[in-house]
Amino acid sequence: MVKVAIHGAAGRMGQSLTAVIEADPKAELVAAMDHPQSQLIGQDITALAGAEPRGVRITADVEEFLANVEVVIDFSTATATEKLLPMCAGQQIPMVIGTTGLDRSTRAGLERAAEMLPIVFAPNYSQGVNALYFLAARATELMGAGFDAEIVEMHHRHKVDSPSGTAVRLAEVVSAAKNLAAERAVTHGRSGHIGARPPDEVGVMALRGGDVVGEHTLYLVGEGERLALTHQATDRSIFARGAVRAAHWVISRPAGLYDMADVMGIPR
Repeated sequence: MVKVAIHGAAGRMGQSLTAVIEADPKAELVAAMDHPQSQLIGQDITALAGAEPRGVRITADVEEFLANVEVVIDFSTATATEKLLPMCAGQQIPMVIGTTGLDRSTRAGLERAAEMLPIVFAPNYSQGVNALYFLAARATELMGAGFDAEIVEMHHRHKVDSPSGTAVRLAEVVSAAKNLAAERAVTHGRSGHIGARPPDEVGVMALRGGDVVGEHTLYLVGEGERLALTHQATDRSIFARGAVRAAHWVISRPAGLYDMADVMGIPR
């Protein structure tokens, strides 16, 4: 049994992680932490996630949090992650980090900590999305320059950023496979009399509506045929399942900075 702790436990991701860990016969949730102002401090995280209460109460005390753990899964904030990194490094506790928006200082702290312990850091823990990145790169290379690349992503009406981070990464992957610089090749949407599509372009279109969790499609379009690679997310727990897979994987690794491609064994 791997003893797992969740940092950022009061959020939706914390509750999703709790449910996945509770269903995993090879993992045990032993600690949960959130910021001191959280209204959920002191509450049982397993009960909040709809599981049988086990007395795993959310704490704001980092020493209590790290007292009896083998791996920390962190989906918190950049500031909270930056504070936790040296403490995990000092106690040699491996980490799985899904916190986004890390600034230069936090990223430097992440790299310093990875010199002392194994860390998996990924912007997206969906196993399907990470497989999509690999397949997209390979398909783009195989189809060659004669096939135009277009990316369409769709999310729920409440999403505030556009395009999605996954679509941005997918465009970078496809651009690299075409030997193009993404900052020059990628076009976000089209409007007006813009002329014919240039060959060295990667189009990205964003759709919003309803309660769509997330859908990403890469179209490779040639003369007389097209290939579509699609990933559809129907449940946000996919990210938790990927993070828990990473937690099982990271505890047996040497110090270093890893990502989901490493966890899944995806060739570089």
